[in-house]
Amino acid sequence: MHLRINGESRQVPDSLDVAGLVELLGMKSDRVAVELNREIVPRAEWQGRALREGDDLEVVHFVGGG
Repeated sequence: MHLRINGESRQVPDSLDVAGLVELLGMKSDRVAVELNREIVPRAEWQGRALREGDDLEVVHFVGGG
């Protein structure tokens, strides 16, 4: 299925949920925030929150520094 991730169209496997997408992108789940169709998805809802053809996501990776 096709998703729009951070402004870019990407082909991903069907039947993917938010948790699976974060894993597929190789990101650490404790340092990521996900917005799905302009709505923040709480981390507790990532498992089982199905993605659908054409969904628009923003995935933000937090970086610490000092």
